[in-house]
Amino acid sequence: MTELAWISSAISAARPQAMGALLRYFRDLDTAEEAFQDACLKALKNWPQNGPPRDPAAWLIFVGRNSGIDAVRKRAKQAPMPEEDQVSDLEDAESDIAERLDGAHYRDDILRLLFICCHPDLPATQQIAVALRVVSGLTVKQIARAFLVGESAMEQRITRAKARIADAGVPFETPGAVERSERLAAVASMVYLIFNEGYSTNSGEAPARAPLCEEAIRLARLLLRLFQTEPEIMGLTALLLLQHARAPARFDDDGEIVLLEDQDRSLWSRKMIDEGLALVDKALRHRKPGPYQVQAAIAALHARAEKAEDTDWVEIDLLYGLLEQMQPSPVITLNRAVAVAKVRGPEAALAMIEPLEPRLSGYFHFFGLKGGLLMQLDRGEEARIAFDRAIALANTAAEAAHIRMHIDRLIKDGAVRTPAKKAN
Repeated sequence: MTELAWISSAISAARPQAMGALLRYFRDLDTAEEAFQDACLKALKNWPQNGPPRDPAAWLIFVGRNSGIDAVRKRAKQAPMPEEDQVSDLEDAESDIAERLDGAHYRDDILRLLFICCHPDLPATQQIAVALRVVSGLTVKQIARAFLVGESAMEQRITRAKARIADAGVPFETPGAVERSERLAAVASMVYLIFNEGYSTNSGEAPARAPLCEEAIRLARLLLRLFQTEPEIMGLTALLLLQHARAPARFDDDGEIVLLEDQDRSLWSRKMIDEGLALVDKALRHRKPGPYQVQAAIAALHARAEKAEDTDWVEIDLLYGLLEQMQPSPVITLNRAVAVAKVRGPEAALAMIEPLEPRLSGYFHFFGLKGGLLMQLDRGEEARIAFDRAIALANTAAEAAHIRMHIDRLIKDGAVRTPAKKAN
């Protein structure tokens, strides 16, 4: 690894701890960011000459804290600093910070930093953008590319989000057990949002959006290091790993979607699968089931099946039933219907999803599944109507192309009438 590479790696790894501590000290996101950036510049000058510090995060906190104080003084035109308790509730002296990070403090620092990014006043896209900028350190250009928007538009989005955070008055005190649990649940949801933003894509966008999946996995692993006995964080990390392991097989050479049952499983990442399966097993041993663990257990059943026909659909049906009880949702019922179709046939699955139509009338996957079930029941014309609706609701060109393949098959098999050509 080159000198610049190891410095970059060390700074990236230390960023969440350092940013979290500086935010706790200054209670202002922009000030904390500026202090951290200044500390990074000093690290680039200092570390190559003097070697890496024993604790890069502590070094960056110490240097960033001093830099931030200097910046505040300059902005105040050498006015006296406010009282310490107005600037910070940092309990450790500077010498203690330089010596080592207090584990309990930095755990809450990182949780607070992530929690601020997923403030409920922010739309999901802004939550993700701010987290990627502030916590992960991605550049505005990188984030804009992942969201397929212009750099200036993304800059404005992040600036607006920071302004709303500043006005929100997020508490900086160390949270109690109940609040910590609530914050952790909110942060886990945001990490999952980041992953889905990268996962829900087409083949053309995949290279640009893949870093979102990778960053979500890195954040999940970070949470897991901080909360090592939390089975839901184990489940979240496992779920992301098991889903991302299938990424190389999700599209064919023409960019068309490849369904799970048709994927070349030799392309799946065995390393990610093994890590995910180990985490699923570890989480379930705690006997405190939660939604992420159940979803990870479902993904694990797919991962353990060497061939599609080996999939344990009975167990998947049972797990989705448990997930329905934990998080009642028409989308979960829709997903369960796929397993029901495998176990009890398409007619039972169709009966399960038909009552969902009023709530899922704008959902692509509902009409895609409905058309597929009708197609299996040889109800071609009804299937064609459902497929047409799915195409109208498709989120990507790949989704629309996949549905058109089904319609072409219906026409080829004579299950539906070929549309009449319009006269010139």
